[in-house]
Amino acid sequence: TNLETIIDPGNDYRRHMSGGSLIISDLDKDQDTGVYQCTAVNTWGAVLSRRASLRFAYLDNFKSQADRSAVHVREGQGVVLLCGPPVNSGELTYAWIFNEYPRFVQQDSRRFISQETGNLYVAKVERSDVGNYTCVVNNTVTGDKVLSSPTPLVLRTDGVMGEYEPKIEVHFPESVPAAKESAVRLECFALGNPVPEISWRRTSGVPFPSKVKMKNSNAVLEIPNFQQEDAGTYECVAENWRGKNAARGRLSFHAKPHWLLTMVDTALSVEANLFWECKANGKPKPSYSWLKNGLFLLSPQGRIQIENGALSIAALNLSDSGMYQCVAENKHGFIYSSAQLMVLASPPSFSKSPLKALLKARTGSEVTLECKPEAWPPAISLWKKGNEILMTLLPNGTLRIANATRQDAGSYTCVAKNQFGTASTTGKLLITEPTRITMRPTNTEIIVGESAVLPCQIASDPALDVSFSWAFNGQLIDFQRDGNHFERVGGSVSGDLMIRNIQLSHGGKYVCLIDTDVESLSTSAILVVKGPPGPPDKVTVEEITDSTAQLSWTPGRDNGSPITGYIIQARTPFTVGWQAVDTVPEVINGNLLTATVVGLNAWVEYEFRVVARNTVGLGEPSPASTKTRTEDSIPDTAPTDVGGGGGTKSELVITWEELQNGDGFGYIIAFRPLGLVTWTRAAISTPGIGRYVFRNDTIPAFSPFEVKVGAYNNRGEGPFSSIATVYSAEEVPSVAPKRVRTRSVSAVQIEVIWEALPALPERVLGYEVRFDSEEKLILFFDPLNTWKSNAVFILLILAPDRAPHNIQWTMIGSTLSLHWDPVIAMETESKVTGYLVLLKKNHYNDVTALFTNKTAVELTLNANSNYLIQVKAMSEGGEGVGSEPIHIHKLSMGARGSGAVALKPVLHISLPLVGALLCFLH
Repeated sequence: TNLETIIDPGNDYRRHMSGGSLIISDLDKDQDTGVYQCTAVNTWGAVLSRRASLRFAYLDNFKSQADRSAVHVREGQGVVLLCGPPVNSGELTYAWIFNEYPRFVQQDSRRFISQETGNLYVAKVERSDVGNYTCVVNNTVTGDKVLSSPTPLVLRTDGVMGEYEPKIEVHFPESVPAAKESAVRLECFALGNPVPEISWRRTSGVPFPSKVKMKNSNAVLEIPNFQQEDAGTYECVAENWRGKNAARGRLSFHAKPHWLLTMVDTALSVEANLFWECKANGKPKPSYSWLKNGLFLLSPQGRIQIENGALSIAALNLSDSGMYQCVAENKHGFIYSSAQLMVLASPPSFSKSPLKALLKARTGSEVTLECKPEAWPPAISLWKKGNEILMTLLPNGTLRIANATRQDAGSYTCVAKNQFGTASTTGKLLITEPTRITMRPTNTEIIVGESAVLPCQIASDPALDVSFSWAFNGQLIDFQRDGNHFERVGGSVSGDLMIRNIQLSHGGKYVCLIDTDVESLSTSAILVVKGPPGPPDKVTVEEITDSTAQLSWTPGRDNGSPITGYIIQARTPFTVGWQAVDTVPEVINGNLLTATVVGLNAWVEYEFRVVARNTVGLGEPSPASTKTRTEDSIPDTAPTDVGGGGGTKSELVITWEELQNGDGFGYIIAFRPLGLVTWTRAAISTPGIGRYVFRNDTIPAFSPFEVKVGAYNNRGEGPFSSIATVYSAEEVPSVAPKRVRTRSVSAVQIEVIWEALPALPERVLGYEVRFDSEEKLILFFDPLNTWKSNAVFILLILAPDRAPHNIQWTMIGSTLSLHWDPVIAMETESKVTGYLVLLKKNHYNDVTALFTNKTAVELTLNANSNYLIQVKAMSEGGEGVGSEPIHIHKLSMGARGSGAVALKPVLHISLPLVGALLCFLH
């Protein structure tokens, strides 16, 4: 600037610096108003900051407080009351008081207060407008407010003003520059009788965007965030029925500068030429100036030329080093761009780019030796082999040897020179024989889980360092991370790749990469990994009958070996696990994607899955199909395992094996006393119950009945089962044992004696002996009626109170294999001597017991029977707790499973020899 003041914080008590910030206390409008810039300086130069403007907002009082002259107007005439704001700085707003505070003039279509001038405009005066008007000026920055003297408005008495066309008193200039992103406000107001209506338009006919707002009865048009597309000619139209007038003005788009091109830090040698250019956009078009170390450069200055945004300096010298700034400016702002110029002068140096002490190259290759000294100005270079000067140089000083031979080996030196000195660098060139690949990998097919070695072997010059690496499908193999599968074997001349436990994901392209000091080679092969097929998908039941189901599916991946066939498996609520089913065709080849399952049971809910196979083996099964129920049919089989017995007095209990066959399903039960001809029939339709109880007080106890059971559904009745004999419920013994007494046998044994019973009408199955002492009740039973009138009890030998657990079983054909974890006796229990396996057949009336001293057993089962199996530990204390029952359904052949055994509570025997004895008859 023309008037610059250097601020010296050390000699100015009001101004001091903190870091790079200037702090001014006790601000003074006269001393501190102005434009500030900061200069930052270091050893490389100085730069000037952007400009910061400091202005003070203020609002003086109106100069004269004397009453203003009255304004005389006719009724119906328009009038303008001038505000004439005092001297000020900062944004102002205006209002008018009518007569006295706080009665303010309300703006409407008839009255308008310009926020540009502060004047009050009344389009058409009415009698109610007569009074005193005071202009109120408010500074929005300081909050100061000043009031003018009142201006009286008086009606003239010489008549009323007639109607007249609008006269625009408030309008915007013909040319309005608007800065980018600024808020533009245009005012337009007219006097007239009748009161004019104000409207706006663009002369181009383009409608206003939604951001444009009109206020104060359209007297104000606001355009926020002004952009290039908002520029153009705007027209304000004032109209009443007497006529109309218009005012026009053009909004031009202005923008502060922004950079298109700036300079960058540059290092040049002495005597070189500098050319820097900066370009900026802006409206108005920016002007440019240049600074060096914070001071403006004046042009021309001999070697220094400035033209628009370009700076050129010829024949640089060390004094030209420093910080340079380009400034682009227009009326809307300034922008700065800075860069450093380093002018360098030094002798040649190879410290950063010496020749390698030993250089290797392959026979027949092209050898390039670079000579890149650091020198300012650039050095002149020459090459020597030994003491012989070489002339075959490239323009940049590089030495190139085409089709190198053994004769080109030797010592090479590059010598560089400029006016400040000379330097050299030397290296030895060794010519080697080409490397050859002697064994390459070949395309290979392999089965999942196998291992393979891909060979990669070479013959190379012994002077060369060789390294091997492998890439798989374009990615380098990390032998540490993937060491479970990949290993490089073979030593320095062999890079063989060992792949262990090959998976499907290992199929692809393998590349052996050989790197030496002088060349890189590669060889590749394709590894095809074959495995069992992937799981089929989308298994769908297309059609189903009472005994067949038509299925379709989509194939899975063949995993390198074509699919040769499919197997279909099914599962129902009545089977254990998945089982293969019969199909049509019987053998499903790999080209088929549909088959019909046959031999299904009616009215059973089935799930199906498909397993694919190829030459490698069976694949994973498909996801299960949606559960689908076969159609119902007339029952074609009779219920099996018809039996029964037990119950309470006057009851006949009949049981059978459940069937499942259609809607309206139920059972018909027929029975008659043994020896009679007439059958009694009953029907039940409760699903899931294979038991019927007939109650009648005339039924003799333990009387034989002939029983048969048939099934029916909505389609009809099926056949009856074969006739079985079932006994009615028994009566309990009518007489209790008498003359019960005890005799001590030993420290741990006691003999219980009672009187033998006479013949009774009820059947006697055995005795129950109870020991009751210290509120502990111990029961002994005699299910085989071996006790007649006495029994000896060993009271303190306890059976194990835990059941065998973790029972695993496998069914292959008709052979059932069981094994379980051993039971370990506690200190208070007798030692386990073996295990009792109870095999209950059909309705569990047929019981077979098998003793073993091992924890595994194999049983041969009938494929047409149902079984319930339990395992118990055995000891001198008797049988232990039984395991959870294992149910083996007649459809479970070929299945496997396990039992999670829950422990059952048992009574612990801890009785002294003295106690109360109770004997019961069963």
